[in-house]
Amino acid sequence: MDTTIQVSNELLERLRNMKVYSKESYENIIWDLVEDRLEFSEATKKNIEQSKKEIKEKKTISLENLKRKMGE
Repeated sequence: MDTTIQVSNELLERLRNMKVYSKESYENIIWDLVEDRLEFSEATKKNIEQSKKEIKEKKTISLENLKRKMGE
């Protein structure tokens, strides 16, 4: 089933600018974006898992504390 979607003029302009060739469909552009988001590299996956571990182990610092520590 095909459907239509509403997008802002700003998003439409960004999608237009992403076209590789003038006749490229917006569906192809959106599929490329979806696939990019789903396909994290192994390094990114490893970094995400490491970050989750550090959060769980409370090895993080809040932005406010970091600013205080840096003297801002």
